[in-house]
Amino acid sequence: MANTQKKNIGLLGGSFDPAHKGHLGISKITIQKLKLKRIYWVITRKNPFKNKTFYSLEERIKFAKKIAKTEKKIKLIYLENIIKSSRIIDVINYFMKKKKIKNIYFVIGSDNLAQFHKWKSWKKILKLVKLIVFSRRGYDRKGMKSTVVKNFKNRIIFIKNKPIVISSTLLKKHSKSST
Repeated sequence: MANTQKKNIGLLGGSFDPAHKGHLGISKITIQKLKLKRIYWVITRKNPFKNKTFYSLEERIKFAKKIAKTEKKIKLIYLENIIKSSRIIDVINYFMKKKKIKNIYFVIGSDNLAQFHKWKSWKKILKLVKLIVFSRRGYDRKGMKSTVVKNFKNRIIFIKNKPIVISSTLLKKHSKSST
């Protein structure tokens, strides 16, 4: 039994445009609550639901590494050059097939929960992993009414967390106004 627990990992995917202490905070909570061996920050070149990124891929990777540098259980990876996809279903399949990891937790915010049914292969994702959902101010009610919750509530773990007031969007707005 202890051997399987060592293989529990988390995935936090996104463009990390830019990474911030909110990402770090939810990662630490997830590692602690679920006793994960590691959480991978899976950085993507571009969010499929957005037109473009604010920072270059290189800048985002560099900043994410800087934010997570003191956390040994957080590892930043970029897989698109290996798996030829930015879709989380392909990332999950990579970890299951190539890395032989079966116990995967996929971490999202309640803002993503409301839109999760629009993701490629979302039903398959929920059959393969447990979804870990963190509260995001202004999105919880909409997320709880989502198609995903109505049909897959048993595959979702809701984490009660203090409101996360930082976001990549706020950081980009602040960056634009200070230049």
